Amino acid sequence: MEWETFGRRQVYGSPWVEVWLDDVEVPGLGRIDHHVVRYPKASTTSVVTDDQGRFLLLYRHRFITGRWGWEVPAGWTEPGEDPAVAIAREVEEETGWRPGRVELLTEYDAMAGISDAHFRCFHVTGCTQVGAPEDASESTRVEWLPETEVVKLLVSGEVNDGPSHAALSFFLGPYRLAQRA
Repeated sequence: MEWETFGRRQVYGSPWVEVWLDDVEVPGLGRIDHHVVRYPKASTTSVVTDDQGRFLLLYRHRFITGRWGWEVPAGWTEPGEDPAVAIAREVEEETGWRPGRVELLTEYDAMAGISDAHFRCFHVTGCTQVGAPEDASESTRVEWLPETEVVKLLVSGEVNDGPSHAALSFFLGPYRLAQRA
């Protein structure tokens, strides 16, 4: 069953997020106003690894949730920008490490029932340190962590950011299994 859309109106908008009310007909339910959160810029995330099997992560505080946690480098893709170029820029800005190779791992819609939030996740390798992170507000620490530690962080809930959790879990699970097949 496909919902039919008759129109939409914006309730709020900024360069970062928009809230819309879409007039839709839901089969078996009728017409309703459905809230939709739209993002003007696409999100990119990365799993950054080195030849020793370590992962480059950031430790930071998120004021909205009031929680500290480990995250992968991530950011926005500007309109018209290649997402692979965007994540390379973000990795360097946030960590001080310049990517050598950037490959698409996966992409997904994070909250398809209410949002157009579309994430692309890249695997970044061959990094060279070029300096300190450019923006001190991005993280408290930037560290290369061994895989066993990353798994412990995922299991313990210390990776509490959704895109980071999805990226690392995909890399450690389906991506790794597909490489062995």
